[in-house]
Amino acid sequence: MQITSHGAAQVVTGSCHRVVTQEFSFLIDCGLFQGGKDLARRNFEAFDFDPKVLDFMFLTHGHIDHCGLIPKLVKEGFSGKIYATPATADLIPIMLRDSAYIQEKDTEHENKRRVRAGLAPRDPLYTSEDVEKVLPLVTPVEYRKHLKLGNTLEFILQDAGHIIGSAIVELLITEKDEQKKIVFSGDLGQNDVPIIEDPTLIEKADYIFLESTYGDRLHDTRLPRDKQIMEIIKNTIGRGGKVFIPSFALERTQELLYTLSELQTKNPDFPKVPIYLDSPLAIKVTEVFKNHRDVYDADAKARTDQPFSFPGLKCTPKTEDSKDISKSDEPSIVIAGSGMCTAGRIRHHLRHGIGDSRNTVLFVGYQAPGSLGRVILDGAKEIRMMGRVFEVRSEIQRIGSFSAHADQKGLTQWLQAFTPKPRKVYLVHGEEGTIENFAKHLNDLGFTTGVPKQNETIHIE
Repeated sequence: MQITSHGAAQVVTGSCHRVVTQEFSFLIDCGLFQGGKDLARRNFEAFDFDPKVLDFMFLTHGHIDHCGLIPKLVKEGFSGKIYATPATADLIPIMLRDSAYIQEKDTEHENKRRVRAGLAPRDPLYTSEDVEKVLPLVTPVEYRKHLKLGNTLEFILQDAGHIIGSAIVELLITEKDEQKKIVFSGDLGQNDVPIIEDPTLIEKADYIFLESTYGDRLHDTRLPRDKQIMEIIKNTIGRGGKVFIPSFALERTQELLYTLSELQTKNPDFPKVPIYLDSPLAIKVTEVFKNHRDVYDADAKARTDQPFSFPGLKCTPKTEDSKDISKSDEPSIVIAGSGMCTAGRIRHHLRHGIGDSRNTVLFVGYQAPGSLGRVILDGAKEIRMMGRVFEVRSEIQRIGSFSAHADQKGLTQWLQAFTPKPRKVYLVHGEEGTIENFAKHLNDLGFTTGVPKQNETIHIE
């Protein structure tokens, strides 16, 4: 058996792992590289394998860094089934259609520049038509359902507790009359967060491919995050400002809405200002959350109200509505994408508001190196955006505990549930320094670790 990491190897994005057995060749995820230009260029490089020979793939969840290259994969010949949970299956058309739209618009803008420079135009990475060819391949599989493929492969999708529909992939592979269990964690969530269940604990595995996004740090626990966000909102609104929250359309936005609805219900002094959900993509994704109460945790199921529709919340799918928000001087809370400020409506809000000291930019998600969000978070006094330079005068805040990823403590606790210890734990989906530190931490606890490099093949006898 051979396993090759074609993405998320010493980087956080572009998740893609190829498994080759005596009977099958298949992928775990096929995600877009996100972040700076160097990472983004990888999306246009040729795959290091032939998509036509793949038999099928498993998709752990609907984040673009895990699914965003599937249209390119299909465009280049992949035609197998894509196994995913029902919630992920519902998210795929929304996420990929939006991604294709961005690819087409970015290419259109780039080609105008290339024509002026006398260069030949480029084709987009993939188009809306390519996305439509993906959708018939998506095959929903319920959590905890034990299925067999061919003569040598069995699999189970377990709840990863990361976002709605996220899955851990358990593989039971038989070769030479010996069965081995390989577990791909996907992205693991934190325990005790709203809406979805905690990550499923698994007791046995021979080899584990474990995400490491926050493997060398602990999430901020100085204050419960509802108190932190309440404090930031009250301070900002109190000085007549706006709270801009760059937010990922999938999961982070819904968790924010859930938290804001609870704060509004339980706190009479919650500022009575408009809360704008200014993201067409997030509005569509929120409808999927409404339709999948079956995977809510007990607390969310027990709520009698609708946590994604509450007084003061205004959804603004139209561009004209978004422009009105930017022009308005009234205090408000604005949730908009993209989560790393690399695209989307948040950039227009920052253009109009980041130079106003009354305002606050609140980061609640991971900011990849090279992204505009990371530049702002790292303390830049000026930012370049839309061909102009803007002075940063707004207050910059970050709440790390909103992360959908488990931190070092959470990852370690999940791993320690395996008894006996796995033969080896391969660390993926993390920045190089983070993975090295996490590997040392796990080695000190008696685990044997490995850190795959990009396109490195691991041979499992």
